[in-house]
Amino acid sequence: MEKRYRVRGERMGSDSTPKLETERLILRKFTNNDVQPLFDILSDPQVNTFLPWYRLKEIGEAESFLQERFLAYYEKPSTYRYAICLKKNNIPIGYVWLADDESHDLGFGLKKEFWNKGIVTEGARAVVKQIKRGGYIYITATHDRDNPQSGAVMQKLGMQYKYSYIEQWQPKDIEVTFRMYQLNFDGNNARTYMQYWERYKNHFAEDDVR
Repeated sequence: MEKRYRVRGERMGSDSTPKLETERLILRKFTNNDVQPLFDILSDPQVNTFLPWYRLKEIGEAESFLQERFLAYYEKPSTYRYAICLKKNNIPIGYVWLADDESHDLGFGLKKEFWNKGIVTEGARAVVKQIKRGGYIYITATHDRDNPQSGAVMQKLGMQYKYSYIEQWQPKDIEVTFRMYQLNFDGNNARTYMQYWERYKNHFAEDDVR
């Protein structure tokens, strides 16, 4: 197992979720007009299976989610919390965001009718480029071992598998084996974010993971 150590990532940029475009997508800030599309994404039980919160059941929950997890962040510098929208209608069908802590964890979600079309990869790749321009030196991402599709997205983004750990996941209170991936923008592939390794006693490296 390669040498691993903790490092603090510095945020240097001053941008906050600037609008991005790809071949098929617009990536933009969520607005107050996006409550219904966000509810449509997060109320689906299949979409929710591997997300860290219970599925939304009422539109009021979507209003609170939108305010607390998106709109409240946009006044902060170096914030990346994007709505994924198709160019044809600019309506959110998913999201990509970066955690506002030392993990710099990249998270994403997508309506199920758009799965397996490369949309998350296309959107997340544009966001990752923007994060790099913002001055971050690394990002991480984790996925449930039973959800290899998310791991495939991480690999397509150039992220490298580092280690796995077992967490009693809250609030769902279920045991989950997570795989942690990392992308170091400066090419220092020995750098590894160690907080999960140190926090959870059940941790290990899987030899057959890319």
